[in-house]
Amino acid sequence: MSAPLIAIDAMGGDFGPHCIVPASIACLVEFPSLHLVLVGQAPILEELIARHPAVDRARLHVEHASEVIGMDERPSQALRGKPDASMRVALELVRSGRAQACVSAGNTGALMALSRYVLKTLPGIDRPAMVSPVPTATGSCQLLDLGANVDCSAEHLYQFAVMGSVAAEALGVTNPRVALLNVGTEEVKGNQQVKLAASLLQQARGLNYTGFIEGDGLYRGEADVVVCDGFVGNILLKSSEGLAAMISARIENLFTANIAARLVGSMALPLLRRLQGDLTPARHNGASFLGLQGIVVKSHGAAGVEGFQSAIRRALIEVRENLPQRLHGRLEDLLL
Repeated sequence: MSAPLIAIDAMGGDFGPHCIVPASIACLVEFPSLHLVLVGQAPILEELIARHPAVDRARLHVEHASEVIGMDERPSQALRGKPDASMRVALELVRSGRAQACVSAGNTGALMALSRYVLKTLPGIDRPAMVSPVPTATGSCQLLDLGANVDCSAEHLYQFAVMGSVAAEALGVTNPRVALLNVGTEEVKGNQQVKLAASLLQQARGLNYTGFIEGDGLYRGEADVVVCDGFVGNILLKSSEGLAAMISARIENLFTANIAARLVGSMALPLLRRLQGDLTPARHNGASFLGLQGIVVKSHGAAGVEGFQSAIRRALIEVRENLPQRLHGRLEDLLL
């Protein structure tokens, strides 16, 4: 394929261009064929880029956008009131074909609303879903939805399962195991939507549906794709991040409590650092908006340089795997 070009909403997130510019430049070094377009207020971006004189400007371009969507703005306001916002201009680059993907750390609701308006959904998909990898005992699983759809019907959950399975295949998982997150594994457990979704998935052709899964089963690695509504998924994701940070902090405190603990800690420190690296949210940052006619990756708003790099990497994988086209090609076979 030709050199991939990704549009970056450089004004989004808690840290804006001061984080996004160095993260983008680091990705250009990591991937020599990658091209990036930084979208935002050009004077600010050019000033930050100038601090990196070694950057290959043939692969780093700036697209001026005069407006910025605030992290607390209503999606409707962003949709109607800011036609020259960096987020919208980046999405327009994808729609026009100038870019193959968009990455943003900006307002999630605004990004979803603008993505649906600018790029549209794939045929057969009612709502896009946010999906991201979650670390497990055996590697990771794809969890969706992560907050884009708080109230979901059984049909929506079914569509999420189909999209999650195709996404997992694109990431290298053969015949991915798909499960519905529930309060128990027995068929009688769960609310009406989950039970109806299970009935639909049991009838699906070409989908490796394994049944219900509980939260502990997710972390044991019993599924490659775990499906739930956005209300549950967002709480699960944020709780997981908070738990990982709390355990890491407590372990460090234990190993620095006294001289004896510090001696033991000095021997265990390399393994602890490795564990922290495996579980850190930055390594798994980047939620894909599945179901759109284009690739959109949402970075955590509070992500630092390393975290935003992970989001760009996720977008690059989806570009190389031609994920929207793969989804479109499978939807007719898998959707009822």
